[in-house]
Amino acid sequence: MSSRRILLVDDDPSLCRVTQFQLQEAGYEVITATNGQDGLRKFREEEPVLVITDMKMPQMDGLELLVEIKRISPPALVIVITAHGSIETAIKAMKHGAHDYLCKPFEKDELLVVIEKALKFHGLMRENIHLREELLDRYRFENIVGGSEAIQNVFKMIKRLCVMDSTVLIEGESGTGKELIARAIHYNSARRKQAFIAVNCPAIPEHLMESELFGHVKGAFTGALNDHIGKFELADGGAIFLDEIADMRLDLQSKLLRVLQEKEIDKIGSHKSMKVDVRVIAATNKNLKSCVEKNTFREDLYYRLSVVPLLLPPLRDRPEDIPLLIQHFLRELGVPQIPVEPEIYGILQQYPWPGNVRELHNIVEQMYVLRQNDDRLTAADLPQHIHICGSQNPRFSLQIPPSGIVLDDVEKELIKQALHQAAGNQTHAAQLLGITRQTLIYRMEKYGLKVPTHSPS
Repeated sequence: MSSRRILLVDDDPSLCRVTQFQLQEAGYEVITATNGQDGLRKFREEEPVLVITDMKMPQMDGLELLVEIKRISPPALVIVITAHGSIETAIKAMKHGAHDYLCKPFEKDELLVVIEKALKFHGLMRENIHLREELLDRYRFENIVGGSEAIQNVFKMIKRLCVMDSTVLIEGESGTGKELIARAIHYNSARRKQAFIAVNCPAIPEHLMESELFGHVKGAFTGALNDHIGKFELADGGAIFLDEIADMRLDLQSKLLRVLQEKEIDKIGSHKSMKVDVRVIAATNKNLKSCVEKNTFREDLYYRLSVVPLLLPPLRDRPEDIPLLIQHFLRELGVPQIPVEPEIYGILQQYPWPGNVRELHNIVEQMYVLRQNDDRLTAADLPQHIHICGSQNPRFSLQIPPSGIVLDDVEKELIKQALHQAAGNQTHAAQLLGITRQTLIYRMEKYGLKVPTHSPS
Protein backbone atom coordinates (compact mmCIF):
# COMPACT_ATOMS: atom_id res chain seq x y z
CA MET A 1 0.00 0.00 0.00
CA SER A 2 1.45 3.37 -1.10
CA SER A 3 1.24 6.11 1.52
CA ARG A 4 0.35 8.63 -1.26
CA ARG A 5 -2.11 6.57 -3.36
CA ILE A 6 -5.66 7.96 -3.52
CA LEU A 7 -8.72 6.46 -5.18
CA LEU A 8 -11.09 9.11 -6.59
CA VAL A 9 -14.62 7.96 -7.46
CA ASP A 10 -16.96 10.39 -9.26
CA ASP A 11 -19.35 10.02 -12.19
CA ASP A 12 -18.64 13.60 -13.33
CA PRO A 13 -15.73 13.19 -15.81
CA SER A 14 -14.88 16.90 -15.80
CA LEU A 15 -14.70 17.20 -12.00
CA CYS A 16 -12.80 13.92 -11.83
CA ARG A 17 -10.11 15.14 -14.30
CA VAL A 18 -9.67 18.50 -12.56
CA THR A 19 -9.44 16.95 -9.08
CA GLN A 20 -7.03 14.27 -10.32
CA PHE A 21 -4.76 16.94 -11.83
CA GLN A 22 -4.81 19.02 -8.63
CA LEU A 23 -3.91 16.03 -6.47
CA GLN A 24 -1.16 14.84 -8.81
CA GLU A 25 0.26 18.36 -8.82
CA ALA A 26 0.36 18.12 -5.00
CA GLY A 27 2.40 14.90 -5.22
CA TYR A 28 -0.30 12.25 -4.84
CA GLU A 29 -0.72 9.11 -6.94
CA VAL A 30 -4.35 9.18 -8.12
CA ILE A 31 -6.49 6.33 -9.43
CA THR A 32 -9.94 7.22 -10.78
CA ALA A 33 -13.24 5.41 -11.19
CA THR A 34 -16.43 6.74 -12.74
CA ASN A 35 -18.92 4.62 -10.76
CA GLY A 36 -19.20 2.82 -7.44
CA GLN A 37 -18.78 -0.72 -8.77
CA ASP A 38 -15.60 0.19 -10.65
CA GLY A 39 -14.40 2.03 -7.55
CA LEU A 40 -14.95 -1.05 -5.38
CA ARG A 41 -12.98 -3.21 -7.83
CA LYS A 42 -10.08 -0.76 -7.90
CA PHE A 43 -10.13 -0.48 -4.10
CA ARG A 44 -9.53 -4.25 -3.88
CA GLU A 45 -6.83 -4.25 -6.58
CA GLU A 46 -4.89 -1.04 -5.85
CA GLU A 47 -5.11 -0.82 -2.02
CA PRO A 48 -5.23 2.99 -1.82
CA VAL A 49 -4.46 4.71 1.47
CA LEU A 50 -7.49 6.99 1.01
CA VAL A 51 -10.78 6.95 -0.94
CA ILE A 52 -12.60 10.12 -2.04
CA THR A 53 -16.08 9.39 -3.35
CA ASP A 54 -19.05 11.38 -4.57
CA MET A 55 -22.26 10.48 -2.77
CA LYS A 56 -24.69 10.72 -5.67
CA MET A 57 -23.87 8.18 -8.40
CA PRO A 58 -25.98 5.72 -10.45
CA GLN A 59 -26.07 1.95 -9.74
CA MET A 60 -23.97 2.04 -6.55
CA ASP A 61 -24.02 5.38 -4.75
CA GLY A 62 -21.30 6.71 -2.44
CA LEU A 63 -22.98 5.46 0.73
CA GLU A 64 -23.21 1.90 -0.60
CA LEU A 65 -19.59 2.09 -1.72
CA LEU A 66 -18.59 3.35 1.74
CA VAL A 67 -20.39 0.48 3.48
CA GLU A 68 -18.73 -2.11 1.20
CA ILE A 69 -15.26 -0.59 1.67
CA LYS A 70 -15.65 -0.57 5.47
CA ARG A 71 -16.84 -4.18 5.34
CA ILE A 72 -13.72 -5.22 3.41
CA SER A 73 -11.34 -3.05 5.46
CA PRO A 74 -12.73 -1.42 8.63
CA PRO A 75 -9.66 0.88 9.08
CA ALA A 76 -10.02 2.28 5.53
CA LEU A 77 -10.12 6.08 5.23
CA VAL A 78 -13.02 7.45 3.18
CA ILE A 79 -13.87 11.09 2.45
CA VAL A 80 -17.30 11.72 0.92
CA ILE A 81 -18.31 14.57 -1.40
CA THR A 82 -21.84 15.91 -1.05
CA ALA A 83 -23.86 18.59 -2.78
CA HIS A 84 -24.14 21.95 -1.05
CA GLY A 85 -26.86 21.84 1.60
CA SER A 86 -26.86 18.02 1.92
CA ILE A 87 -25.38 17.96 5.43
CA GLU A 88 -27.84 15.25 6.52
CA THR A 89 -26.32 12.97 3.87
CA ALA A 90 -22.82 13.74 5.14
CA ILE A 91 -23.83 12.99 8.73
CA LYS A 92 -25.32 9.67 7.61
CA ALA A 93 -22.04 8.84 5.87
CA MET A 94 -20.04 9.71 9.02
CA LYS A 95 -22.23 7.35 11.04
CA HIS A 96 -21.33 4.59 8.57
CA GLY A 97 -17.61 5.21 9.04
CA ALA A 98 -16.63 8.08 6.72
CA HIS A 99 -13.63 9.98 8.07
CA ASP A 100 -14.66 13.41 6.77
CA TYR A 101 -16.73 15.14 4.08
CA LEU A 102 -16.52 17.96 1.54
CA CYS A 103 -19.38 20.03 0.17
CA LYS A 104 -19.51 20.97 -3.54
CA PRO A 105 -18.17 23.25 -4.79
CA PHE A 106 -14.87 23.10 -2.91
CA GLU A 107 -11.53 24.84 -3.37
CA LYS A 108 -8.26 23.07 -4.06
CA ASP A 109 -6.73 24.22 -0.75
CA GLU A 110 -9.78 22.98 1.17
CA LEU A 111 -9.45 19.56 -0.47
CA LEU A 112 -5.73 19.32 0.34
CA VAL A 113 -6.25 20.30 3.98
CA VAL A 114 -8.91 17.60 4.45
CA ILE A 115 -6.65 15.00 2.80
CA GLU A 116 -3.62 15.94 4.90
CA LYS A 117 -5.66 15.74 8.10
CA ALA A 118 -6.95 12.30 7.09
CA LEU A 119 -3.47 11.00 6.25
CA LYS A 120 -2.08 12.39 9.50
CA PHE A 121 -4.82 10.51 11.35
CA HIS A 122 -3.92 7.38 9.37
CA GLY A 123 -0.28 7.75 10.41
CA LEU A 124 -1.21 8.13 14.07
CA MET A 125 -3.41 5.04 13.87
CA ARG A 126 -0.60 2.99 12.33
CA GLU A 127 1.81 4.26 15.00
CA ASN A 128 -0.71 3.32 17.68
CA ILE A 129 -1.03 -0.20 16.25
CA HIS A 130 2.77 -0.50 16.12
CA LEU A 131 3.09 0.63 19.75
CA ARG A 132 0.44 -1.88 20.83
CA GLU A 133 2.31 -4.66 19.02
CA GLU A 134 5.50 -3.59 20.82
CA LEU A 135 3.67 -3.70 24.15
CA LEU A 136 2.31 -7.16 23.43
CA ASP A 137 5.81 -8.32 22.52
CA ARG A 138 7.42 -6.67 25.55
CA TYR A 139 5.01 -8.22 28.04
CA ARG A 140 5.03 -11.77 26.72
CA PHE A 141 5.54 -14.43 29.37
CA GLU A 142 8.98 -15.11 27.90
CA ASN A 143 10.13 -11.68 29.10
CA ILE A 144 9.43 -12.57 32.73
CA VAL A 145 12.67 -14.36 33.41
CA GLY A 146 13.35 -17.17 35.85
CA GLY A 147 13.61 -20.92 36.17
CA SER A 148 13.28 -21.23 39.95
CA GLU A 149 10.30 -22.97 41.50
CA ALA A 150 9.21 -19.70 43.12
CA ILE A 151 8.98 -17.79 39.83
CA GLN A 152 7.52 -20.76 37.96
CA ASN A 153 4.65 -20.75 40.43
CA VAL A 154 4.14 -17.07 39.61
CA PHE A 155 4.05 -17.93 35.87
CA LYS A 156 1.33 -20.51 36.46
CA MET A 157 -0.74 -18.01 38.40
CA ILE A 158 -0.36 -15.31 35.72
CA LYS A 159 -1.54 -17.68 32.99
CA ARG A 160 -4.67 -18.43 34.99
CA LEU A 161 -5.30 -14.75 35.64
CA CYS A 162 -5.05 -13.92 31.92
CA VAL A 163 -8.17 -15.98 31.13
CA MET A 164 -10.08 -14.55 34.10
CA ASP A 165 -11.29 -11.04 34.82
CA SER A 166 -10.80 -11.12 38.59
CA THR A 167 -9.45 -8.30 40.73
CA VAL A 168 -5.82 -9.02 41.62
CA LEU A 169 -3.67 -7.97 44.58
CA ILE A 170 0.08 -8.24 43.89
CA GLU A 171 2.26 -8.20 47.00
CA GLY A 172 6.02 -8.02 47.01
CA GLU A 173 8.99 -5.91 48.00
CA SER A 174 10.02 -2.85 45.98
CA GLY A 175 11.83 -3.84 42.82
CA THR A 176 10.34 -7.33 42.47
CA GLY A 177 8.49 -6.39 39.27
CA LYS A 178 4.91 -5.83 40.40
CA GLU A 179 4.05 -3.48 37.53
CA LEU A 180 5.72 -5.82 35.01
CA ILE A 181 3.49 -8.64 36.24
CA ALA A 182 0.40 -6.41 36.16
CA ARG A 183 1.11 -5.42 32.56
CA ALA A 184 1.74 -9.05 31.59
CA ILE A 185 -1.65 -10.01 33.03
CA HIS A 186 -3.38 -7.21 31.10
CA TYR A 187 -1.61 -7.54 27.74
CA ASN A 188 -2.24 -11.28 27.65
CA SER A 189 -5.93 -10.95 28.59
CA ALA A 190 -9.11 -10.32 26.59
CA ARG A 191 -8.77 -6.61 27.52
CA ARG A 192 -5.34 -6.22 25.89
CA LYS A 193 -6.61 -3.91 23.12
CA GLN A 194 -7.97 -1.48 25.70
CA ALA A 195 -6.11 0.94 27.95
CA PHE A 196 -3.79 0.00 30.82
CA ILE A 197 -3.64 2.96 33.20
CA ALA A 198 -0.93 2.89 35.90
CA VAL A 199 -1.38 5.02 39.03
CA ASN A 200 1.41 5.44 41.57
CA CYS A 201 -0.67 6.31 44.62
CA PRO A 202 2.09 7.93 46.77
CA ALA A 203 3.20 10.13 43.85
CA ILE A 204 -0.12 12.00 43.64
CA PRO A 205 -0.69 14.79 46.22
CA GLU A 206 -3.45 13.83 48.65
CA HIS A 207 -5.66 16.81 47.79
CA LEU A 208 -5.59 15.83 44.09
CA MET A 209 -6.01 12.08 44.48
CA GLU A 210 -9.81 11.93 44.29
CA SER A 211 -9.90 14.13 41.20
CA GLU A 212 -7.12 12.11 39.53
CA LEU A 213 -8.92 8.83 40.14
CA PHE A 214 -12.54 9.78 39.51
CA GLY A 215 -12.42 13.14 37.71
CA HIS A 216 -14.28 16.40 38.32
CA VAL A 217 -16.63 18.74 36.50
CA LYS A 218 -16.03 22.39 35.74
CA GLY A 219 -16.62 24.58 38.79
CA ALA A 220 -16.52 21.69 41.27
CA PHE A 221 -13.96 23.56 43.37
CA THR A 222 -11.72 26.62 43.20
CA GLY A 223 -9.41 26.18 40.23
CA ALA A 224 -11.61 23.62 38.43
CA LEU A 225 -11.75 25.66 35.22
CA ASN A 226 -12.56 22.69 32.99
CA ASP A 227 -13.94 19.16 33.21
CA HIS A 228 -11.28 16.60 34.13
CA ILE A 229 -11.37 12.94 33.11
CA GLY A 230 -10.19 10.64 35.89
CA LYS A 231 -8.02 7.55 35.60
CA PHE A 232 -10.95 5.16 36.02
CA GLU A 233 -12.81 6.74 33.11
CA LEU A 234 -9.64 6.59 30.98
CA ALA A 235 -9.32 2.90 31.82
CA ASP A 236 -12.93 2.08 30.91
CA GLY A 237 -12.95 -1.25 29.09
CA GLY A 238 -9.36 -1.94 30.14
CA ALA A 239 -7.44 -2.14 33.41
CA ILE A 240 -6.18 0.21 36.10
CA PHE A 241 -3.04 -0.57 38.11
CA LEU A 242 -3.07 0.98 41.58
CA ASP A 243 0.52 0.79 42.79
CA GLU A 244 1.31 1.06 46.51
CA ILE A 245 -2.39 0.91 47.38
CA ALA A 246 -1.59 0.78 51.12
CA ASP A 247 -0.73 4.51 50.98
CA MET A 248 -4.24 5.53 49.92
CA ARG A 249 -6.24 7.68 52.38
CA LEU A 250 -9.04 5.94 54.29
CA ASP A 251 -11.77 8.19 52.86
CA LEU A 252 -10.62 7.39 49.32
CA GLN A 253 -10.50 3.72 50.21
CA SER A 254 -14.25 3.85 50.85
CA LYS A 255 -14.83 5.48 47.45
CA LEU A 256 -12.67 2.84 45.77
CA LEU A 257 -14.67 0.13 47.55
CA ARG A 258 -17.86 1.56 46.03
CA VAL A 259 -16.30 1.49 42.54
CA LEU A 260 -15.46 -2.20 43.00
CA GLN A 261 -18.93 -3.00 44.32
CA GLU A 262 -21.15 -0.87 42.07
CA LYS A 263 -18.95 -0.59 38.95
CA GLU A 264 -19.54 3.17 38.84
CA ILE A 265 -17.71 6.38 39.71
CA ASP A 266 -18.81 9.74 41.10
CA LYS A 267 -17.02 12.74 39.63
CA ILE A 268 -16.41 15.59 42.05
CA GLY A 269 -19.18 18.15 41.59
CA SER A 270 -21.41 15.89 39.50
CA HIS A 271 -24.83 14.68 40.58
CA LYS A 272 -24.77 11.69 38.25
CA SER A 273 -22.85 8.44 38.67
CA MET A 274 -21.01 7.00 35.67
CA LYS A 275 -20.82 3.29 34.92
CA VAL A 276 -17.30 1.96 34.23
CA ASP A 277 -16.02 -1.44 33.21
CA VAL A 278 -12.50 -1.58 34.64
CA ARG A 279 -10.36 -4.46 35.87
CA VAL A 280 -8.51 -3.43 39.01
CA ILE A 281 -5.00 -4.72 39.67
CA ALA A 282 -3.55 -3.39 42.93
CA ALA A 283 -0.05 -3.74 44.33
CA THR A 284 1.74 -3.06 47.59
CA ASN A 285 5.17 -3.53 49.13
CA LYS A 286 3.59 -3.63 52.60
CA ASN A 287 1.83 -6.42 54.44
CA LEU A 288 -1.76 -5.38 53.81
CA LYS A 289 -3.11 -7.70 56.50
CA SER A 290 -0.93 -5.92 59.05
CA CYS A 291 -2.25 -2.58 57.77
CA VAL A 292 -5.79 -3.86 58.37
CA GLU A 293 -4.83 -4.87 61.91
CA LYS A 294 -3.40 -1.37 62.49
CA ASN A 295 -6.61 0.22 61.13
CA THR A 296 -4.72 2.01 58.35
CA PHE A 297 -6.43 -0.02 55.64
CA ARG A 298 -10.10 -1.00 55.35
CA GLU A 299 -10.74 -4.68 55.93
CA ASP A 300 -13.67 -4.80 53.49
CA LEU A 301 -11.53 -3.20 50.76
CA TYR A 302 -8.72 -5.66 51.47
CA TYR A 303 -11.00 -8.60 50.79
CA ARG A 304 -12.39 -6.92 47.68
CA LEU A 305 -8.89 -6.38 46.29
CA SER A 306 -7.43 -9.74 47.24
CA VAL A 307 -9.91 -11.84 45.26
CA VAL A 308 -6.77 -13.38 43.76
CA PRO A 309 -3.63 -12.62 45.83
CA LEU A 310 -0.26 -12.96 44.09
CA LEU A 311 2.96 -12.90 46.14
CA LEU A 312 6.17 -12.08 44.26
CA PRO A 313 9.30 -13.61 45.80
CA PRO A 314 12.28 -11.31 46.52
CA LEU A 315 15.39 -11.92 44.44
CA ARG A 316 17.37 -13.26 47.42
CA ASP A 317 14.83 -16.10 47.63
CA ARG A 318 15.57 -17.16 44.05
CA PRO A 319 19.33 -16.65 43.58
CA GLU A 320 19.42 -19.41 40.94
CA ASP A 321 17.60 -16.98 38.61
CA ILE A 322 20.40 -14.39 38.74
CA PRO A 323 22.45 -15.81 35.81
CA LEU A 324 19.31 -15.92 33.63
CA LEU A 325 18.40 -12.36 34.58
CA ILE A 326 21.90 -11.08 33.84
CA GLN A 327 21.81 -12.61 30.36
CA HIS A 328 18.34 -11.17 29.80
CA PHE A 329 19.46 -7.66 30.78
CA LEU A 330 22.51 -7.93 28.50
CA ARG A 331 20.19 -8.85 25.61
CA GLU A 332 18.14 -5.74 26.41
CA LEU A 333 21.38 -3.72 26.20
CA GLY A 334 22.05 -5.29 22.81
CA VAL A 335 25.18 -7.20 23.90
CA PRO A 336 24.03 -10.80 24.48
CA GLN A 337 27.37 -12.29 23.35
CA ILE A 338 29.68 -10.59 25.84
CA PRO A 339 31.17 -13.26 28.16
CA VAL A 340 30.45 -13.06 31.90
CA GLU A 341 33.03 -14.62 34.23
CA PRO A 342 31.37 -17.29 36.46
CA GLU A 343 32.81 -15.62 39.59
CA ILE A 344 30.34 -12.77 39.07
CA TYR A 345 27.38 -15.13 39.41
CA GLY A 346 28.76 -16.59 42.63
CA ILE A 347 29.31 -13.16 44.21
CA LEU A 348 25.90 -11.83 43.19
CA GLN A 349 24.13 -14.94 44.46
CA GLN A 350 25.52 -14.19 47.93
CA TYR A 351 24.33 -10.56 47.92
CA PRO A 352 21.04 -9.86 49.85
CA TRP A 353 19.46 -7.68 47.11
CA PRO A 354 17.53 -5.02 49.04
CA GLY A 355 16.53 -3.47 45.68
CA ASN A 356 15.62 -6.84 44.12
CA VAL A 357 15.45 -7.27 40.32
CA ARG A 358 15.45 -3.51 39.69
CA GLU A 359 18.77 -3.24 41.53
CA LEU A 360 20.24 -6.14 39.55
CA HIS A 361 19.20 -4.49 36.29
CA ASN A 362 20.98 -1.27 37.28
CA ILE A 363 24.11 -3.15 38.35
CA VAL A 364 24.31 -5.07 35.06
CA GLU A 365 24.03 -1.85 33.06
CA GLN A 366 26.62 -0.14 35.28
CA MET A 367 29.02 -3.07 34.88
CA TYR A 368 28.70 -3.02 31.10
CA VAL A 369 29.15 0.75 30.77
CA LEU A 370 32.15 0.92 33.17
CA ARG A 371 33.75 -2.46 32.31
CA GLN A 372 37.55 -2.63 32.44
CA ASN A 373 37.81 -5.04 29.50
CA ASP A 374 35.92 -4.44 26.27
CA ASP A 375 35.58 -8.15 25.53
CA ARG A 376 34.16 -9.49 28.84
CA LEU A 377 32.70 -8.75 32.27
CA THR A 378 34.80 -9.66 35.31
CA ALA A 379 34.36 -9.53 39.09
CA ALA A 380 36.44 -6.32 39.06
CA ASP A 381 33.55 -4.65 37.23
CA LEU A 382 31.16 -5.20 40.15
CA PRO A 383 30.30 -2.07 42.17
CA GLN A 384 32.36 -1.56 45.32
CA HIS A 385 29.40 -1.92 47.68
CA ILE A 386 28.81 -5.47 46.41
CA HIS A 387 32.35 -6.47 47.41
CA ILE A 388 32.10 -4.66 50.76
CA CYS A 389 28.80 -6.33 51.57
CA GLY A 390 30.29 -9.72 50.78
CA SER A 391 33.29 -9.14 53.06
CA GLN A 392 31.13 -7.82 55.93
CA ASN A 393 28.59 -10.59 55.71
CA PRO A 394 30.52 -13.82 55.16
CA ARG A 395 28.36 -16.88 54.67
CA PHE A 396 28.82 -19.86 56.95
CA SER A 397 29.67 -23.11 55.20
CA LEU A 398 28.00 -26.50 55.37
CA GLN A 399 29.66 -29.78 54.59
CA ILE A 400 27.50 -32.02 52.43
CA PRO A 401 27.82 -35.63 53.61
CA PRO A 402 28.65 -38.37 51.07
CA SER A 403 25.06 -39.61 51.28
CA GLY A 404 23.77 -36.18 50.18
CA ILE A 405 21.37 -33.78 51.85
CA VAL A 406 17.77 -32.57 51.43
CA LEU A 407 17.78 -28.79 50.93
CA ASP A 408 14.27 -28.33 52.36
CA ASP A 409 15.37 -30.08 55.56
CA VAL A 410 18.28 -27.63 55.93
CA GLU A 411 16.02 -24.64 55.38
CA LYS A 412 13.42 -25.96 57.82
CA GLU A 413 16.07 -26.50 60.49
CA LEU A 414 17.52 -23.00 60.00
CA ILE A 415 14.06 -21.46 60.37
CA LYS A 416 13.46 -23.44 63.58
CA GLN A 417 16.81 -22.27 64.97
CA ALA A 418 16.12 -18.64 64.03
CA LEU A 419 12.68 -18.74 65.68
CA HIS A 420 14.17 -20.32 68.79
CA GLN A 421 16.98 -17.74 68.96
CA ALA A 422 14.47 -14.91 68.44
CA ALA A 423 12.17 -16.24 71.18
CA GLY A 424 9.39 -16.66 68.62
CA ASN A 425 9.59 -13.07 67.38
CA GLN A 426 8.98 -13.47 63.65
CA THR A 427 10.37 -10.07 62.70
CA HIS A 428 13.65 -10.76 64.53
CA ALA A 429 13.83 -14.29 63.13
CA ALA A 430 13.38 -12.95 59.62
CA GLN A 431 16.22 -10.47 60.20
CA LEU A 432 18.49 -13.29 61.38
CA LEU A 433 17.77 -15.16 58.15
CA GLY A 434 18.06 -12.10 55.91
CA ILE A 435 14.49 -12.38 54.62
CA THR A 436 11.25 -10.46 55.08
CA ARG A 437 8.73 -11.35 57.76
CA GLN A 438 6.21 -12.09 55.02
CA THR A 439 8.60 -14.55 53.39
CA LEU A 440 9.31 -16.18 56.76
CA ILE A 441 5.58 -16.71 57.39
CA TYR A 442 5.20 -18.20 53.93
CA ARG A 443 8.02 -20.66 54.56
CA MET A 444 6.74 -21.51 58.04
CA GLU A 445 3.40 -22.41 56.50
CA LYS A 446 5.22 -24.41 53.83
CA TYR A 447 6.97 -26.56 56.46
CA GLY A 448 4.08 -26.60 58.97
CA LEU A 449 6.11 -24.77 61.61
CA LYS A 450 4.55 -23.05 64.60
CA VAL A 451 6.04 -20.27 66.71
CA PRO A 452 7.83 -21.79 69.73
CA THR A 453 6.24 -20.96 73.07
CA HIS A 454 9.48 -21.06 75.11
CA SER A 455 12.41 -18.68 75.19
CA PRO A 456 16.02 -19.69 74.69
CA SER A 457 17.94 -20.35 77.87
